[in-house]
Amino acid sequence: MIRVALADDQPLVRAGFAMILSAEEDIEVVGEASDGRTAEVLVRQTEPDIILMDIRMPDGDGLDATRRIIDDPGLRHVRVLIVTTFELDEYVFEALRSGASGFLVKHTEPAELVRAVRQVAAGEALLSPSVTRRLISEFVSRSPRPGPLDSAALDELTDREREVVSLVALGLNNHEIADELVMSPATARTHVSRAMIKVGARDRAQLVVLAYQSGLIRPPA
Repeated sequence: MIRVALADDQPLVRAGFAMILSAEEDIEVVGEASDGRTAEVLVRQTEPDIILMDIRMPDGDGLDATRRIIDDPGLRHVRVLIVTTFELDEYVFEALRSGASGFLVKHTEPAELVRAVRQVAAGEALLSPSVTRRLISEFVSRSPRPGPLDSAALDELTDREREVVSLVALGLNNHEIADELVMSPATARTHVSRAMIKVGARDRAQLVVLAYQSGLIRPPA
């Protein structure tokens, strides 16, 4: 069972998400919050697998809440999935840098919402939608602060692992990477996992951030 918490200051949004997700046999909505501070309390009380986090909320926004949740060693198992109204929001990229596992826009179709929750719960950060790639490409070059990972760690990767990380940064999933590099999906998954371990990445989202920040892959012009 995937345990999901919801944080959004709009009751109708929370109700809609709760209705969609609760209809699935493998997903349980364990609680709701209307602001960032309450979201943090909710996560500590219910220990969900995933929290769907809006950014622009009162009393401690979703970005601050994301940082505190990700930085808490006791909540390492909790994954943050950012949900926002705007497709190109600079705060979304900052949330990814802070350790969020991806993001969705609020007008996402119900089936896509369910798929996203399952994907993030399985440990594969939500990076496939083209809007996510556009956001990362646009804002990674603007960030004056160093990334959460040491770019020098890329030196520890084999040539094949660097290839795989580059494809992850382009939004490819394990099956697509396998097709591109003529290998089995299991081998692709192994390469991704080893690369994450070597660079200290929490998930695929951080691999993407590192790939751009290190210059392994360049944002499209």
